[in-house]
Amino acid sequence: MAMISYLTRIQFDFGALELLADELNRVGIMRPLIVSDKGVVAAGLVERVSAVLPADMSVTVYDGTPENPTEAAVDEALRLFREHGCDGLIGVGGGSALDLAKAVRLLATHPGPLAPYAMIEGGVARIGPNLAPMIALPTTAGTGSEVGRGALITLADGRKLGVVSPHLIPDVAICDPELTLGLPRAVTAGTGMDAIAHCIETFCSPLVNPPADAIALDGLARACRHIERACGHGADREARWNMMMAAMEGAMAFQKGLGAVHAMSHPLGSIQSPRLHHGTLNAVVLPAVLRFNHDALGDKVPRLAHAMGLAPGSDVADAIAKLNARVGMPAGLRAMGVTPEILPAMAEQAVKDHCNGTNPRQADAADYLDLLRAAMG
Repeated sequence: MAMISYLTRIQFDFGALELLADELNRVGIMRPLIVSDKGVVAAGLVERVSAVLPADMSVTVYDGTPENPTEAAVDEALRLFREHGCDGLIGVGGGSALDLAKAVRLLATHPGPLAPYAMIEGGVARIGPNLAPMIALPTTAGTGSEVGRGALITLADGRKLGVVSPHLIPDVAICDPELTLGLPRAVTAGTGMDAIAHCIETFCSPLVNPPADAIALDGLARACRHIERACGHGADREARWNMMMAAMEGAMAFQKGLGAVHAMSHPLGSIQSPRLHHGTLNAVVLPAVLRFNHDALGDKVPRLAHAMGLAPGSDVADAIAKLNARVGMPAGLRAMGVTPEILPAMAEQAVKDHCNGTNPRQADAADYLDLLRAAMG
């Protein structure tokens, strides 16, 4: 039996930001908490969002989202939400800010702490539909969190876990590629490769969802055609539009689940030093995972190659490694500051991650240790 469901209300195009006030009114938000980070604020994007809101609207801003959102930051934002009598959220930023906003909307109506709501703790059934309303405005083209049903949060005990429920999908996603035109090349590359990893990994998931497969392949094709243009010419509007669409499609296809790439990037993203970017991690470990899964993928390999614009018979893993190099991804985990002594612990956590179960080839801790070593570079 295949369970297939899609998804939420999406406003997508240049100028979509202008629809924010109407969408707030539609979902009943009158006193929003804007959840963002200091970089997005410094770039003037929160100011641009605030400028399209009614002049008499009471708006509170939380800008303390860390690169990998933490339970402590969720608690800080939740205190602001309650102190200012907020009745809904506007997430403005990349996946970290949007995920943090999702966690706040959950705890605004559900008792804390977060751990019981994690997927691996059986938390899906504990999340009801009575959440604070939320609108998501992505300012990067990577995670697709604006249409995703999960939030990745590093808990107080150090575990980075997925809080997952269809109820967590934002009520509205406002996807305005205009907000990505000022992204630096490195951020464009890291988030763009994140979108590619999402499209590939969800397509490779063994679960049955042909609509998700089609969406993932379309997103992969768009991203492969446009990521280098977006990196090289940040004001290329066509490239930015297609990269934002690819990111959104990658997350729409999450309905199928992910796999070993994310099972490794989640624990790696929880370490405090060095702080590791999620999308970059996905890019760096993706070639090794593709090689590991190759024999379990069957005809999906030539379908991936076709979507990527490769010649028949091309090595998809090698093509991803070369694309990583062209857009400036690190040569491996070692270049990102990962040291060999932490790999066994990361492998053990990868086995327990909720994405491990939908990898197309069964992987144990020894397999993950081999994969991590292969990705060290």
